[in-house]
Amino acid sequence: MRVPVLLAFLAAVLVTVTSASVTARAADTESKAPADFVALHDVAPAILQEIRYATPHNFIGTPINGYAEPLCIVTAPTAQALAKAERHFLTQGYTLKVYDCYRPQRAVDQFVDWAQDLTDLKMKDEFYPQVDKADLFTDGYIAAKSGHSRGSTIDLTLVKLPVHPTRPYVPGEKLEPCYAPAAQRFPDNSIDMGTGYDCFDTLAHTLDPRIVGVQHSNRLLLKDELESLGFVNLAEEWWHFTFAAEPYPSTYFDFPVSRSSLTG
Repeated sequence: MRVPVLLAFLAAVLVTVTSASVTARAADTESKAPADFVALHDVAPAILQEIRYATPHNFIGTPINGYAEPLCIVTAPTAQALAKAERHFLTQGYTLKVYDCYRPQRAVDQFVDWAQDLTDLKMKDEFYPQVDKADLFTDGYIAAKSGHSRGSTIDLTLVKLPVHPTRPYVPGEKLEPCYAPAAQRFPDNSIDMGTGYDCFDTLAHTLDPRIVGVQHSNRLLLKDELESLGFVNLAEEWWHFTFAAEPYPSTYFDFPVSRSSLTG
C-alpha cells in the first residue's frame, strides 16, 4: 500500500474509532441522570403518582418505551416547588397527583412513530375521538421534542381528600370520550377538570370558554397556586406545567425512568 493511501486509510480508521468512542460515551451517559434529578416521592411523599405511560392506559394503548418503573423523576428545584404546592393544597383538603414527569426521548420517539401509523386507532375513542390521527402533528398534539425530557415539566391534577383509589384500566374495555361528563368517562379520583388527562381536544385548553362553573374553578385552583410558585401552564393542556427556572432548558435526556437511573 502506497504511503499516501496508507495515511488516508489510517486517518479514516482513527475517525471511525474516535466517533464510535464518542457515541459509546454518549450512550453510557444517557443511561444515568445528572445528580440533580430526584425521585419526587423522596421529596414530597404525599403527592400521589399515577404514571400513565408505565401502563397501557394511554393514547397508544401499551406501556411506553423507557418507563421501567411507574416513578416520577424531576429536577430537584421542580420537586422542591411541588412540595411547597403540596403543603398548601393539603391545608385546603386536596392532594396533588402526577400523571407524568420526566419523559425519556425514546418515549417521545415512540409517540412520533405511532402518530405516523394511521392504521393504529386502538385508543382513539377515548383520547382523540374528534381529531383525525393524520392531523396530530399539525394540531400540535405530537412533536419530536417534549419539555418533559428536560426534567422540569410535569402533568398533574388535584385529588380531594380523603383519597379514593382509581380502578385499574382493563385493556380492551369499552372506551368513552375523554371530554364526556365525569360520570361517563374513565373513572379518575381527580376533581372534575372538564376532560380526562391527555385529552386531544380543544376542550382541554386550560381557559377554553366552554369550561365553566366548578370545572373552570378547579382548573384555576391548580393553575393559580402552581403559577405562584414559579410554574408556567401550557395553555393547550390544563394538566401541563413547567418550572420556569428549569436547570436544563435546552437539554433533552434519554435515561430510563427508574431508580437505578438516579445518581444523586
